[in-house]
Amino acid sequence: MTRLRKKAFIALFLFTLFIFGTMMGLRTLKPSDGFSDLAPGMGEFVGERGGDRRRPVSNDMVVSPGQSHLASDTKVVFTKSDRDYSIFYDVQIFYYLWYGTPQMDGKYIHWDHVLVPHWDPKIAASHAKGRHTPPEDIASSFYPELGPYSSRDPTVLESHMSQIEAAAAGVLVLSWYPPGIADNHGEPCEDLVPAVMDAAYRHSIKVAFHIQPYKGRTDLSMHDNIKYIIDKYGNHGAFYRFRSTKGRILPLFYIYDSYLTPPEAWAELLHPTGAHTLRGTPYDGIFLALVVEERHKHEILLAGGFDGMYTYFASNGFSFGSSHQNWKAVKDFCDGNNLLFVPSAGPGYVDTAVRPWNNHNTRNRVNGRYYETSLQAALSVRPEIVTITSFNEWHEGTQIEKAVPRKTVTRLYLDYQPHRSDLYLELTRKWAEHFNKEKDKWLM
Repeated sequence: MTRLRKKAFIALFLFTLFIFGTMMGLRTLKPSDGFSDLAPGMGEFVGERGGDRRRPVSNDMVVSPGQSHLASDTKVVFTKSDRDYSIFYDVQIFYYLWYGTPQMDGKYIHWDHVLVPHWDPKIAASHAKGRHTPPEDIASSFYPELGPYSSRDPTVLESHMSQIEAAAAGVLVLSWYPPGIADNHGEPCEDLVPAVMDAAYRHSIKVAFHIQPYKGRTDLSMHDNIKYIIDKYGNHGAFYRFRSTKGRILPLFYIYDSYLTPPEAWAELLHPTGAHTLRGTPYDGIFLALVVEERHKHEILLAGGFDGMYTYFASNGFSFGSSHQNWKAVKDFCDGNNLLFVPSAGPGYVDTAVRPWNNHNTRNRVNGRYYETSLQAALSVRPEIVTITSFNEWHEGTQIEKAVPRKTVTRLYLDYQPHRSDLYLELTRKWAEHFNKEKDKWLM
């Protein structure tokens, strides 16, 4: 009898362990996503929408299309004659330029990021403090194939552009701070932008700007920022522009944490009657606000003067904007109000290397299936542009850049095994090609 009870207990324990492991692996596909058996190449991916009629595809344009209200009715696929594949300007990827090493920068930058304490002292007291000590201990749960690199290294930039090209993403959305300004944990890096532009140009990649919420950012400072960017980079061959329905070709700007500035202040910059409006001037553009909470979409529409919104965050369910289940409603809202909706898909999320208390927002990669579910959710709302979060935001574990297995005395890093280091580049290309095939059907 005792032996029978022991066997039953062991069986129950193993079953419980199996269920727990399975739930942890699938935990991140909520809310209401689930795995789908639909995949690139399947014609029934989404239903056909009647009545849409647009012009045939152009293969030699260098600007992106957009919605019927903001953009031309052509999509852009650029194919270089000496290559057997395309890159797509409607697939855009967030890129970070803030990394440094002692060899190139005199010290490690960002790889040694501090462990950010929780705002509640009681919670903060139960988690580790201090900062990371590269190269063995870096501020990421993954380890880059290039090692902890410097964004100033020309060979790194070349490798990055080759990887982005391999992923078929046509636009690099560059995290940008004004000259002399940096994030709280980094150093100014605006002087690196020309090198990024040149490297991107060599690979037929375009560069858009993701303006960060630096200290003192206002509508007035933003006016100066936009003028600076267009004056300095507007004539570069890699500078990205968006074609409007009226034939105008305008720069596209992503404004991170736009909600930190009151809508009334944005109106001074983005409404035609604003005190220092950019509208109708040589510095006009397409400006996208970040939608985090549901109320933000109304602020963006009613007061801000923005041209559309994007979601950025790769953690499904983290916010209203990042929740896949809300994207159709947001897209319908944007369509009904002449706004552009740009969903952001990501391969996963894990930022516990810098925010050790934030495990509840971790989204496991599930060997690429989380990413494919995210991309499918984005494509299902028929957007004109899809953004990828991210190429190399290593702190938050959203990178698709190549990563390798790594074990040190104090760390065991996550990796992409059993797949190769370029798994997420390949998945991005597969879905980018699928996206553009589906758009052909939508336009018929």
